[in-house]
Amino acid sequence: MEPCQWLLHIVVFLHNAWIQSCFAQTPTPVRSIPTPTPLTAQGPETLKFRLSGFPRKHNEGRIEVFYKDEWGTICDDDFSLANAHVLCRQLGFVSATGWAHSAKYGKGTGKIWLDNVQCSGSERSVSVCKSRGWGNSDCTHDEDAGVICKDERLPGYMDSNVIEVQVDENKVEEVRLRPVFTMATKRMPVTEGVVEVKNKDGWAQICDNGWTPKNSRVVCGMMGFPHEKKVNKSFYKLYAERQKNRFLVHSVACLGTEVHLAACPLEFNNGNATESCPGGMPAVVSCVPGPLYAQSSAMRKKLKMQSTIRLKGGAKHGEGRVEVLKGSEWGTVCDDRWNLLSASVVCRELGFGSAKEALTGARMGQGLGPIHMNEVQCTGHERSLWNCRYKNITTEDCKHTEDASVRCNVPYMGYEKTVRILGGRSRYEGRVEVLNTEANGTLRWGLICGEGWGTEEAMVVCRQLGLGYANHGLQETWYWDSSNVTEMVMSGVKCTGDEMSLNQCQHHRTVNCQKATARFSAGVICSETASDLVLNSPLVQQTTYIEDRPLHMLYCAAEEDCLSKSAAKANWPYGHRRLLRFSSQIHNIGRADFRPKAGRHSWVWHACHGHYHSMDIFTHYDLMSANGTKVAEGHKASFCLEDTDCEEGVSKRYECANFGEQGITVGCWDLYRHDIDCQWIDITDVKPGNYILQVVINPNYEVAESDFTNNAMKCNCKYDGHRIWVHNCHIGDAFSEEAEKKFEKYPGQLNNQIS
Repeated sequence: MEPCQWLLHIVVFLHNAWIQSCFAQTPTPVRSIPTPTPLTAQGPETLKFRLSGFPRKHNEGRIEVFYKDEWGTICDDDFSLANAHVLCRQLGFVSATGWAHSAKYGKGTGKIWLDNVQCSGSERSVSVCKSRGWGNSDCTHDEDAGVICKDERLPGYMDSNVIEVQVDENKVEEVRLRPVFTMATKRMPVTEGVVEVKNKDGWAQICDNGWTPKNSRVVCGMMGFPHEKKVNKSFYKLYAERQKNRFLVHSVACLGTEVHLAACPLEFNNGNATESCPGGMPAVVSCVPGPLYAQSSAMRKKLKMQSTIRLKGGAKHGEGRVEVLKGSEWGTVCDDRWNLLSASVVCRELGFGSAKEALTGARMGQGLGPIHMNEVQCTGHERSLWNCRYKNITTEDCKHTEDASVRCNVPYMGYEKTVRILGGRSRYEGRVEVLNTEANGTLRWGLICGEGWGTEEAMVVCRQLGLGYANHGLQETWYWDSSNVTEMVMSGVKCTGDEMSLNQCQHHRTVNCQKATARFSAGVICSETASDLVLNSPLVQQTTYIEDRPLHMLYCAAEEDCLSKSAAKANWPYGHRRLLRFSSQIHNIGRADFRPKAGRHSWVWHACHGHYHSMDIFTHYDLMSANGTKVAEGHKASFCLEDTDCEEGVSKRYECANFGEQGITVGCWDLYRHDIDCQWIDITDVKPGNYILQVVINPNYEVAESDFTNNAMKCNCKYDGHRIWVHNCHIGDAFSEEAEKKFEKYPGQLNNQIS
């Protein structure tokens, strides 16, 4: 064998070994790391990094480096955002949003490995940045640097706190499908085309010699599609003959379970790339879109038939906490052994592509009820998560703080090109402007009428722009006047909150806006995190009872409008009202504190009870007949929002006393006891019968949450005119559709025995 050929085989072998270790599908054991050296033929540089310290979120912390078998820190001298960009990418995040100095996340221990680090921001490793050298520092741990990374992972990286990093110039950076049909270039999503890969020299093709359906499956998964299909090569062969192709890769051997093409064994061309595919042509792939992205309505209906798995709490389609249906009850999945293989099975089962991230530690909020699965182990070929190996849960195995989540690859739709927000203090807020198509086909930018604009509409805009959840939907934006766009082009916008773009929402055919000036146009404030409130339904069931309360003790309640309308005709202060009382314990299981929309300057003082109201209506309490008709109702303005108690390790932040700040901290709950005013439904006029008790939190969507489907709680109840029996209390989306229908059609108790 010639020396150059021998060296080529060595380089290819080392490259494939690097690719497979970088994009490993399962966690690898920690091993000794050699001293990093510049990239040579003997192998790529290897380092380990982690985020440490307290208090911090998963994407921020003190940066620590593993070098010479020892963890150490980096000094903050000469530190910059460019340094943070390089380090965040080495941790597997796409970029940095900030950095911290002076040991903000606490002082580290051991070595200070790097000092006076100066990166340009484009380096692939911090080791190639300028510095004083390894272990050469005049700092103390009071100067330990920290980084804040953008909460978005690079493709193929495990969501781990320690990520092995290697540097190689011949890496596949991006993959795309380039459509060649004229019609296909205009249609979204792109489901078929020539496979192209990008490296440092630009875009190039892959030789299709030996190309297999497993390779196509991986590419389709990356593009956001669950399945591949056969493609008619005859047209593409003619097309390829007329094109000048550059073949970067001449051999791909995927297993079909990889989440990225770079995880497959690849052989790269090092010679004449234009002539390195003898008898072949560029690889072409055709994908099958999931129901959500299908053109036909029949395929979309298929999505509704899927009833054994779902994602909850995500800001956009294709991400969220994994929940599975067992029997008739939804439950979560514990994150023990959770990895990209299992996450990809979930994603494909739901009609998306392969998994971009497998998330642990309740990163999409905590679920409720049972935890159905633990230690899930999939091969990657399963059609359902239930086909994978798993263990049943015992009480000591897992808690909801360990709920597993996923972020799936979804098809690119280009929705962000038709809307923008301008004028805000950051890219997360501003006045909404939409790209409007006029009758003659020309495009122009325009404003949205603020009348009727709210949280649900803002949710769609934030999702469309990839900016997370909606914090506020604003009807006035005079303080964000930074554009010369002044014409209203859309009004009467009404969204459910689930749409992928504003164009899918209802709106007026022609603009009809009472306040058609720019100052009254719609605006949004978006956030990467959101709160999520849920009611403790077992507590409602345990604490429900009836009280006949004298009218002379209800003057304050009458002032608060907490009694039925017939109370106004009563002979005050004589007589009584019959009240259905119960306790409400409202938990915040989201990832951001629940704060009232109104600032404290606009809170209303109620002298009768001696407290401020921070929200007009916080909950709705209703008693309904089987057909959904309200037979009694009682709304409850929030007396105050505060942390009554919290989970272990979580501190209270909000307290109503002394005009304090109001809200509910993540991991805490606000308890409204059954014996306080307005914590009831006035059932004085209700006849004996079988009813449904319903409680809805944040009913007007006044404050944004990551999930509104769990804001309602329902119970079956029987009232005999003297006593009441309450049972089957549950959060609105806790049961299967079939079980929920049975609940709604419940015929009532024949006796007072609850089975």
